[in-house]
Amino acid sequence: MNYKDIFYHHKPVLLKESVENLIVDKNGIYIDATFGGGGHSYEILKKLNKNGTLIAVDQDKESIKRNLIKDKRFHLFHNNFVYIRDILNKKNIEKVSGILVDLGISSLQMDNPKRGFSNQLNCPLDMRMNQESSYSAKNVINECSKKQLFHIFREYGEFKNSKKIVEKILKRRFQEKFFNTFDLNNVFFIRGSFRKKKRFFSRLFQSIRIEVNDEINILKDFLLESSKIILPGGRIAIISYHSIEDRITKSFFKKGIIINKINFKTPPFKMIHKKVIKPRFKEIIKNPRSRSARLRIAEKS
Repeated sequence: MNYKDIFYHHKPVLLKESVENLIVDKNGIYIDATFGGGGHSYEILKKLNKNGTLIAVDQDKESIKRNLIKDKRFHLFHNNFVYIRDILNKKNIEKVSGILVDLGISSLQMDNPKRGFSNQLNCPLDMRMNQESSYSAKNVINECSKKQLFHIFREYGEFKNSKKIVEKILKRRFQEKFFNTFDLNNVFFIRGSFRKKKRFFSRLFQSIRIEVNDEINILKDFLLESSKIILPGGRIAIISYHSIEDRITKSFFKKGIIINKINFKTPPFKMIHKKVIKPRFKEIIKNPRSRSARLRIAEKS
């Protein structure tokens, strides 16, 4: 296996910090819930003994096809990580020693113009992480109601001017449908610096992507499931890129609360670090996309 090949297209974020804090049993069973480019999986395998096991999951077929890891300890599945229980049942596994989740999109997805994740490329309005899904960004922009769009941009994009954003989309939609990313970009004229414009479109596209892939609900369901499948003393590491994801993770790890889902009397996890772990300056310089990453680690009680 060529180490350089794995990282040619994708640079795993907070690699050392996440994996070193995750492994508590070198003979244990671990889950990489978001395989992506394979960087985190490769690092976990390096830390495990020959009796260790790594279950990797990804809902993106392209990630599965590009897998370069050939190791008897490694098992890769095409599925959404929210269905981890079904995957473990197939392998007759009840409990695991740890789980790692990277909630970001990979460079493979971002840089592929056919996938529609980038606001800097003129691509089809897609943004599906699972290509088999029938719900895309085109459906969101062309079919969601005024109320639904307002919710998406206010909650997921955290825009204070969500109403104006929705009105501009509806006005254009009344005249003709949206097909490409630039159709959406051209609706907005953002005054100010390049940085301000970049931030606006990043938040706009991120909020649509979250809706397309139902990312918030899936994260909540997965956190709840993780409390059932991790052994006492085992750990879970979550890398998030959005303040909503980080708040949900922090609330669950610290208080055992998932809003609209569950409120444990005794939290099933305890935080390993009081403060969130952020990428160091050197990592941000090498990989600018890592700048918004936040890592939280907790141990099963």
